[in-house]
Amino acid sequence: MPDTPPDIDAADTDAADTDAVEPAPTPLLHPGDGIPEVAVSGGQIAAAAEQLDGGEGPFAVDAERASGFRYSNRAYLIQIRRRGAGTVLIDPVGDGGDPARLLAPLASVLGADEWILHAADQDLPCLAEVGLRPPALYDTELAGRLAGFDRVNLATMVQRLLGLGLAKGHGAADWSRRPLPADWLNYAALDVEVLIELRTEIAAVLAEQGKTEWAAQEFAHLQTFEAPPTRRDRWRRTSGIHKVRGSRGLAAVRELWLVRDRIAQRRDIAPGRILPDKAIIDAALRDPTTVSELLELPVFGGRKQRRNAEVWVAALAAARQNPNPPPKTEAANGPPPVVRWAKKKPEAAERLEAARAAVGAIAEKVSVPTENLLAPDLVRRICWEWDDHGVPDDATTAVETALRTGDARPWQRDLVTATLAEVLARPPRTAPS
Repeated sequence: MPDTPPDIDAADTDAADTDAVEPAPTPLLHPGDGIPEVAVSGGQIAAAAEQLDGGEGPFAVDAERASGFRYSNRAYLIQIRRRGAGTVLIDPVGDGGDPARLLAPLASVLGADEWILHAADQDLPCLAEVGLRPPALYDTELAGRLAGFDRVNLATMVQRLLGLGLAKGHGAADWSRRPLPADWLNYAALDVEVLIELRTEIAAVLAEQGKTEWAAQEFAHLQTFEAPPTRRDRWRRTSGIHKVRGSRGLAAVRELWLVRDRIAQRRDIAPGRILPDKAIIDAALRDPTTVSELLELPVFGGRKQRRNAEVWVAALAAARQNPNPPPKTEAANGPPPVVRWAKKKPEAAERLEAARAAVGAIAEKVSVPTENLLAPDLVRRICWEWDDHGVPDDATTAVETALRTGDARPWQRDLVTATLAEVLARPPRTAPS
């Protein structure tokens, strides 16, 4: 007989046990100090900077953009919190002047201590655009990944480490809108409300796991990291382009995409709001030659597209008349897609399979996502190029050199170099073609 009291059944016992282990989070619905006034003018921003200067310790920093609504990736609201100073909300565009000049007093204060951000790679570019750069940073999302957390969004980490339920819901809003609604500002202020406390808790987890130095190296790398140049043929990422066959159809996609991009950039509107990808593909497949034919296609019959119909017809005509249609595939920059390796270079495909398994095993052992242990693109490049100049005499040195060249950090190299060298030094079962 179970020891369960007679008035509690098994289901109730399970629920009670679950509640004991994971108590319901305390809702965090509003900032503790209320929603601060948004600083817009130069005087207001200078006052906000002075307020932050009166605090101590690191700065919790976040920015809101208008992705999906605007062409640019600029910051439309900046939130900052510091212990002893509270939270400030900064509008970097509302004054209408040069944002970098307007935010100069803020930049000076923010240069005094570490920044705490969540998913720093999302916010650093738009903050740098207005002259705000951290002297040092701590990324709580990246720290969560290194700690082996399966979910690292801000709300989940706040609940897990602080026991708080964070009110969310406006991350994908159009932050270029003015005036900003009060509930949006409430959401924005909450994004930095507990970042300082979250940093303390996740840092303790990393210290317990012996990963503090790993995190420090990752944050230093993130601070100086620059994204690689945008691929030359961005139009090839048009959704549904796999349906288009032949150079003529690709020329139509390219021309429509380029015209749309110029319009979107000029008007600072997200390209998909000018013309959806599906409409580009439909037009490339049907290749209408007149406005009336174009308007028969889905999407183009709407009022907005009727106004621009002649623009799209002209783009299609330009594509037909272009003497240099694009090739079916983009010029190679690095290894080809992995699906082609088995035919083009089977020994490289064999190496990649073994290398992925080896790196995955190490990642599982240290409880770090594979992609954070070593960039997948770097693994592919090493495996593809391994014997291009003859099989290396010293596999360990060759792997170490490749990892350094590929920007792998010291902690990553320490963990994977010997294992990768062992894997890559094995003679392939598949003879090179």
